[in-house]
Amino acid sequence: MTVRTAAETTAGDVFGPVTVPVRRDTLVAYANASGDQNPIHQDEDFAKSVGLPDVIAHGMWTLGAAGSVVSHWAGEAGRVVEFGTRFTKPVVVPATGAEVIIEGTVKAVDPETRRATVDLSVTAEGAKVLGRCTAIVQLD
Repeated sequence: MTVRTAAETTAGDVFGPVTVPVRRDTLVAYANASGDQNPIHQDEDFAKSVGLPDVIAHGMWTLGAAGSVVSHWAGEAGRVVEFGTRFTKPVVVPATGAEVIIEGTVKAVDPETRRATVDLSVTAEGAKVLGRCTAIVQLD
């Protein structure tokens, strides 16, 4: 993977959209890895019994999917030095699966620190699922 440089990055640069599929077996694997066994992420009947439309993806899985996309754009995961968001809406994962769409826009590049501020748009089913999703990326 090539590490992105400050010389090749300018405000207004866009990357994506990148489509990240999510299936229920993805959620089971994430639950097992993270220890978050909340049944709203795996049990359709339970999720519906608490008022959800269906099983929902873990918020941290969704954030991780977005982080993976920006890490790939930057060239490696260690280049993302800050990352934050607000969780605005859950990703509903029916039995057929779902897709999360991630796009990034460079808002600013600091030539002294060689850091880029990247705003991410993260949607599912046409709705924003992460709000104020911003990464600070160390460029070469």
